[in-house]
Amino acid sequence: MEPNDEEPNYDYVTKIMTEFQQHLIERANHHLGYPGNHDCSRYMALSPLLQFNLNNAGDAFKESDHGLHSKKFERGVLDWFAQLWEIERDEYWGYVTSGGTEGNLHGLLLGRELLPNGILYTSKESHYSIFQIAKMYRMDCEIIATLASGEMDCSDLRDKLLINKNRSAIINVIVGTSFKGALDDVDLVIQTVEDCGFSENRFYIHCDAAISGLIVPFLSQVPKKYTFKKPIGSLSISGHKFLGCPMPCGVQITRKRYIGTLSKSIEYIATLDTTISGSRNGHSPIFLWYVLNIKGHKGLQQDVEKCIKNARYLKYCLEEAGISSMLNEMSICVVFERPPDQDFIHHWQLQYFKNMAHVVVMPHVTVEMLDNFLHDFIWKRKIWYRCGKLQPPCLAEDIGVSNCVCLVHGKKKEPLYHINA
Repeated sequence: MEPNDEEPNYDYVTKIMTEFQQHLIERANHHLGYPGNHDCSRYMALSPLLQFNLNNAGDAFKESDHGLHSKKFERGVLDWFAQLWEIERDEYWGYVTSGGTEGNLHGLLLGRELLPNGILYTSKESHYSIFQIAKMYRMDCEIIATLASGEMDCSDLRDKLLINKNRSAIINVIVGTSFKGALDDVDLVIQTVEDCGFSENRFYIHCDAAISGLIVPFLSQVPKKYTFKKPIGSLSISGHKFLGCPMPCGVQITRKRYIGTLSKSIEYIATLDTTISGSRNGHSPIFLWYVLNIKGHKGLQQDVEKCIKNARYLKYCLEEAGISSMLNEMSICVVFERPPDQDFIHHWQLQYFKNMAHVVVMPHVTVEMLDNFLHDFIWKRKIWYRCGKLQPPCLAEDIGVSNCVCLVHGKKKEPLYHINA
């Protein structure tokens, strides 16, 4: 939509913006397949700050001559995450990024600079940015097999480490894989690396926690899994996913002693810069600070419990309807058979891969939304598979035989929902 280059037409602009807002409302009400929390109305209270052009250029811990910034809020956010991930204030360094990919860029760059001859090890279910980063940094990359759950297969990791034991290891540990929400077992990864003869100065672990980094810490039945009390080098999350920040952003934390490899003084902004992006959004740290204060640990735990409960509800309903599906124990990603109708996929904004699709049960996803989706899905399946020429796909290789209820691996159940076509 090209801007009008003639006389200003405020009525036209208002009309277009109103129509676009209505479009966004409709799309948000059918947004199930992508990991973004669209419960953003609370942020309207911060709208007066949009009249300021805020730039957090350079190091979050270094002031500059550029006075319009929000670095004190940024440091508050970083302190909050440092406490969550159990690293002392004087031992960590970090910054608010533009999103999970920038966190991965920074974390793996640190690993490469600390271990220049290192090989990157990452699972085949890693976020696509990891493979882009390996190419960008010209890092040798070993792709590790995964279990049916999507978790890294540490037996395959062991085999590849032993083949390359003369070179250091840079390992990407995933806290919530993009599609199945699987958690790589960081304790087993560390044990595997050490068992293969790698001392702590010969391996670097970056944790990509974009999706589940704010879920796992608030599961009361789960001990602290991802913490700097273990030999990890960096950890990053996305702020626009579970927290629902209305602009893409994230948080990257590493050990302070590592950051000197990247630190550089920039004279014309009168500060150090150890970040990837240089100029950085000064509003996103305020939005993050705001939601962390509004929610608190108790509110975040309630959101996590609600999402886990709703994800289990969706999985149960799909199972009862005779639809192949899978849900990892600590995940909010419900995987099921890919619908054969692209219009249906577009309507519900489902992500898909091979024969699978998924719903990511974020805090904005209500039981009513899930019921509407289930009603639509089950009714459409009657149409798609009515003649018998088309059959639901087999997902045994993708999600395990126990989760597959295709004609070969499962018995057909009577649907939980009885819908008249």
